[in-house]
Amino acid sequence: MIRSSLAGKRFILTLKSWGRLGEVVANLEGEARPVFVQGGIPGERVRVEIVREWRRYIAARTVEVIDASSERIAPPCKYFGPCTGCQWQHISYAFQLKTKKLLVVSALERVGGISNPPVADTVKSDLNYEYRNHARFTVGPKGKLGYVNREDRQFVEIDKCMLMDPRVNRILSGLQNKCQETTQVAVRCGINTNDFLIQPTLTNPEINFNSGQKHYRETVLDRHFRIGSPSFFQVNIRQLNQLYEIVKRKLNLSGVETIVDAYGGVGTFAVLLAPFVDKIISIEDSPAAVEDALINGASYTNLEFRQGKTEDVLLDLGDRLDSVILDPSRKGCHHAVLDALIKIKPSRIVYVSCDPDTLSRDLKILCEGPFHLDEVIPIDMFPQTQHVECVAALSLRRTLTKVILASSSPRRRELLNLLGVDAQVCLPDVDESIQPEESPQEMVVRLAAAKARVVSERLPSELILGADTAVVVDGRVFGKPKSASEASEMLQMLRNREHQVVTGVVLMDGSSQQTFSGLSTSQVFIRNFSDSDKDSYIDSGQGMDKAGGYGIQDKSFNPVERIEGSYTNIVGLPLALVTDLLIRAGYNTCELTPSDDLESENQSA
Repeated sequence: MIRSSLAGKRFILTLKSWGRLGEVVANLEGEARPVFVQGGIPGERVRVEIVREWRRYIAARTVEVIDASSERIAPPCKYFGPCTGCQWQHISYAFQLKTKKLLVVSALERVGGISNPPVADTVKSDLNYEYRNHARFTVGPKGKLGYVNREDRQFVEIDKCMLMDPRVNRILSGLQNKCQETTQVAVRCGINTNDFLIQPTLTNPEINFNSGQKHYRETVLDRHFRIGSPSFFQVNIRQLNQLYEIVKRKLNLSGVETIVDAYGGVGTFAVLLAPFVDKIISIEDSPAAVEDALINGASYTNLEFRQGKTEDVLLDLGDRLDSVILDPSRKGCHHAVLDALIKIKPSRIVYVSCDPDTLSRDLKILCEGPFHLDEVIPIDMFPQTQHVECVAALSLRRTLTKVILASSSPRRRELLNLLGVDAQVCLPDVDESIQPEESPQEMVVRLAAAKARVVSERLPSELILGADTAVVVDGRVFGKPKSASEASEMLQMLRNREHQVVTGVVLMDGSSQQTFSGLSTSQVFIRNFSDSDKDSYIDSGQGMDKAGGYGIQDKSFNPVERIEGSYTNIVGLPLALVTDLLIRAGYNTCELTPSDDLESENQSA
């Protein structure tokens, strides 16, 4: 922190985008540091008051909304703002869910370097309030209980927290003004058992609750759990049911698997999944949590609990693992854990995370290895706050055996063979007419999809690749010439000038029932060829089956002076894009010829 000269001053600001802790970022004229504004929504124009200056940013709070977002609602809690425990009570719940998905997408792109990440809609919570089973209160003057503002560090006394289960608030009421003997009080309740835990031991005779319990009990899906006071347990029990069901579904269990529950805690996932697998090995560093887990899993003979660091235990297990659950703390996985997984190569990884940034960092490493990111599912475990839980499902990349090419172009098949792909042709019957008000880019992607779809209907379990290429001059699309005179007209318009070649590629994967698409654009500069060169080339018939009436690879005519972009795109199939789509579909492309090598080899040939 630096000595503040702006604290208490007010400014009118336009709010730009979300910050990392639920605030909104704005710019203050003449100030290089960003302003993080509590209580705003991107796009709003608000009056703010500066709360505190830090070396790298300025903290502010909204004091007046001048131009409000349509998503703004009245926060129901009288402590909203000063408390800072909730960040988003002023935002409609539907918009909270959309925003959490967007923040996950942003983290995957920004930190993970994952383009078009497969992120599902956020799983909503049936309870928007009264969902937390765990509170940690600060003790203020005269034994008062409350929270401390994150920025100005002011103590805020509370008589009720709207996020807490009523059981927690009843205990809060009974402890209020009676806790002078300590500085912090933790309260944890069993939502399905009415059991509770209060730490530390409180000796004030006016307190009517027992305290100092070493553990409490909870029931999840009819399974009983003991949770010690230092052990982690999910704060939203109702959403834990949904979290478990998603994890189980993503493991795709058949009943014969050996799986590892890394960072296993008190054995929550291990105990819940035990009836559905052959064996579960739970790894946990905390001795207290392992003690709980041994009690929680005592009735199952297929559970094994290992106390130790995940990075140390994983490699000792060898390669006898089918799947791994990762559920680390907010800081994510130790790098050695990721290295071990890349070496062991389990067929599936299900990664549970409460921090999109550290999740994205770890997924980047795993996906640079042998794993493919199948899906990320955000789950709203923490309504009214910016926090979001995620389940990321990864699978070992599949071996690419063959691709069905939905195209009659021999050049596309040749390019796929050069890439190292076994391409088998299945001709589609598709009307290739351009539609009214359709851009060339939209047209080639639509036609590529149409070709793939027609073939996919015949071969529903296969991997189908459709492609369509167009030559574009001043917005006009040139397809294949229908006659020699049309070919002559096309070449005449292309001569001694620049044009675009656009190719749409669509990959339809029958095994996963997923579709992936992309677009490639290259700039082509045609030489000033002579009329006799043009006429001879047309007479040869070589350009009649090519968009624009020419082929860049036709060396007898050699029409192209230079290009910008992909050479193979101009031939008819951008191999870098094809490789990217195969990677996105979860296929191992390590054995394929690098597309960059093919680009340089063909361009110089």
